[in-house]
Amino acid sequence: MPSLCRDCLTTFDSGQRCPACGRPRIVAHPELFSLSIAHMDCDAFYASVEKRDNPELASKPVIIGGGRRGVVSTACYIARIRGVRSAMPMYKALQLCPDAVVIKPRGAVYAEVSKQIRALMEELSPAIEPLSLDEAFIDLTGTARLHGHPPAVMLAKLVKRMSEEIGVTGSIGLSHNKFLAKIASDLDKPRGFAVIGAAETQAFLRPKSVRMLWGVGEAGQASLDRAGIRTFEDLLRWEKRDLMHRFGSMGERLYHLARGEDRRRVTRNAPVKSISNETTFNENTADSDILDGHLWRLSEKTTDRAKAKGLAGRTVTLKLRRSNFSLLSKRMTLPDATQMADTLYRAARGLFDQVPENGPWRLIGVGLSDVVPDSMADRVPDLLDPQAQTRAKAERAADEIRKRFGDGAILKGRALR
Repeated sequence: MPSLCRDCLTTFDSGQRCPACGRPRIVAHPELFSLSIAHMDCDAFYASVEKRDNPELASKPVIIGGGRRGVVSTACYIARIRGVRSAMPMYKALQLCPDAVVIKPRGAVYAEVSKQIRALMEELSPAIEPLSLDEAFIDLTGTARLHGHPPAVMLAKLVKRMSEEIGVTGSIGLSHNKFLAKIASDLDKPRGFAVIGAAETQAFLRPKSVRMLWGVGEAGQASLDRAGIRTFEDLLRWEKRDLMHRFGSMGERLYHLARGEDRRRVTRNAPVKSISNETTFNENTADSDILDGHLWRLSEKTTDRAKAKGLAGRTVTLKLRRSNFSLLSKRMTLPDATQMADTLYRAARGLFDQVPENGPWRLIGVGLSDVVPDSMADRVPDLLDPQAQTRAKAERAADEIRKRFGDGAILKGRALR
C-alpha cells in the first residue's frame, strides 16, 4: 500500500508508523501517488491566526464575529465541539459557549496571511483556484518531474511549511476531480489528509447524504428532500431526463455528481460573479441617519474591492434583514457598469427609499453583480446629473490619498454618522 509520513515526508510501502521517524501520522491509499487534484482548506483560519498572534488563547474557545448581535465568522475547534458554527447568531453561540473569547475580525491581517499561504502554493503549481482567503483548489498534474516527488508529497510539504513558517494549519483533500477533492478535505479535519480514489468513488458516495453536494444551497437541498432524495444512492435511481425535468439545469449536474463525475478544470482566474459587503448591528435600528451612514461605508468597501480587482458591476443589490431574521432584498440594473462608491451609494439609497417598511433592521448589505472589467465601467456621462463627473474625480483623488496615508486619512461626512 503506497504510504506517506506527513511529518518527515518519507514514502514507503506500508505500515502503521513511519520507518524513518517512527511517527503515526501516515496517509496510505492505493492511488496515493497517482492523483493530482487537491483542495487545501485552512483549519478555523481566522481563529488560528488569532491564536498564533496571542498564545494565551491557545487553550481557550475563540469565536471570531461582530459583537453580541452579529454572527459567527468562524470558531476554533474547542468552540465547535460545544456546537458553535459559522453564520450562527452570536447570541446563540454565546449560549452554547459562554466562556468563549469573542474577537472582532481583522480582515487586513487575514488577507496578509492568505497572501503568504498563496505564495507557498505558487511554488507547487501555477494552476491555483482560490475560493476564499483560506481555501483553494490546486492542480498538480504533470508536476512530479519538476519537483522530483508525486503531488501527495508536495501537498504534505505545503501544510507542513504552513504550520512551521506561517503558524496556521490546513487540511488536504486529494482526488481525481474538484468535487471529490473538496469533499475529501473536510473528512479528516483538523490537520487532515484524506484521499478519494477513482476506483472507490461509487462505493464512497452511495451511502452519503446529498448534503455533501457542494454549491447546492438551502433551497436546492429542500427541493431534493421533497423529491425523496436524501442520499447519493437515492439520486442514482433517477434518470438524467427526469432530473432535468424536475430540477432544470441543476438536474444534469446532479446526475454527473451522483456518479462522482466533475469535468471542471482548476481555473486560475475564475470569474468573480459578485462583490458585496454587509454589516450586522449591535442593536436593531430604524434610524435613517445611521442607516444612511452604513450605506455609504458599505458602498465604499464594495467599490474598494472592485477597484482592487479591476472590476465593476451593472446590478446593484440592497439587502436588509428584519429583527425576526427574515430577509428583504431589492435590486436594480444601472445603465452603465460602475466601480464608483458615489454611484453605488446613490443607487442603493434609491432602493432603500423604495422599501415599504421602516424597520427596525438587524443587518444591511450592499452588492454589485453582473461583473465586467473596469475598462467597461463609468463610460457614459449622466446627463441628468452634471456633477457626477466632478464627484468621480474627487473620489479618485480620495482613493489615492487613502492608498498613501491609510483608510482613515479621508472620510465622507456621511460616513461619520
